[in-house]
Amino acid sequence: MNAAFVLMGVSGSGKSFIGKSLAKELECDFIEGDDYHSIQNKAKMAEGIPLTDDDRSAWLQHLRNMLATSKKPTVLTCSALKKSYREKLSDHENQTLFIHLKGDAEVIKNRLEGRAGHFFNPVLLHDQLKTLEGLTTDEIGFSVNIVQGSENIIAEIKSRLDDMKLLK
Repeated sequence: MNAAFVLMGVSGSGKSFIGKSLAKELECDFIEGDDYHSIQNKAKMAEGIPLTDDDRSAWLQHLRNMLATSKKPTVLTCSALKKSYREKLSDHENQTLFIHLKGDAEVIKNRLEGRAGHFFNPVLLHDQLKTLEGLTTDEIGFSVNIVQGSENIIAEIKSRLDDMKLLK
């Protein structure tokens, strides 16, 4: 059984940076979810148009298929804003754990405004925050506050995974 660690949260929460670093430390495969958005979805987001559930459906299914066919534990970055999206990502043959990178809206807004070369339009942050559904008690996962430095975030994630007996 392979584990899938999904780093979730709004754009600008640090999913990509933390995900790459965590995958390297855990010696896991890494999937950057944004790389698999369709050209149409990227264009919509660049124009400041929020994606619909229909826009996300094929993307989420593709990410789920990638996790299901992975031969080793995998770290995936994906906003996974709604519980229904997380349910689509979950693979019941492999354990899927969600790690919600949470932070203050103003901190995230400042990060987005300082980020260059990404298709996500910062005006969409408000919509993502409105759409975001936190993890529920019937989901496997936990939240980490992004106010701390990246090394501390990774250390906290590793400690919590170890407590859950998910690290070898």
